[in-house]
Amino acid sequence: MRYEYKTENTCSRFIRFDIEGNVIRDISFEGGCNGNLKAISKLLEGATVEQIEEKLLGLTCGSRPTSCSDQLAKAVRAALEAAKAQKGAAQ
Repeated sequence: MRYEYKTENTCSRFIRFDIEGNVIRDISFEGGCNGNLKAISKLLEGATVEQIEEKLLGLTCGSRPTSCSDQLAKAVRAALEAAKAQKGAAQ
């Protein structure tokens, strides 16, 4: 399932990725620090929601209360919960 997450308080505007079960693939960011976000996307290809949360949740950027990485951790959790809800509604 392709998922799009609108970020808050970051230079990036959107995060897009595929979620299959709890595995994340094809991560892309719109806006933000292009080189760093490409590296994050490659490093996390095939990671689980839990692995991403463990590594990135709570990271900040400068004086901001969040970061693109933190927003990714929040996005993958939101996608997993949405997929579970969608699956539950279909049953």
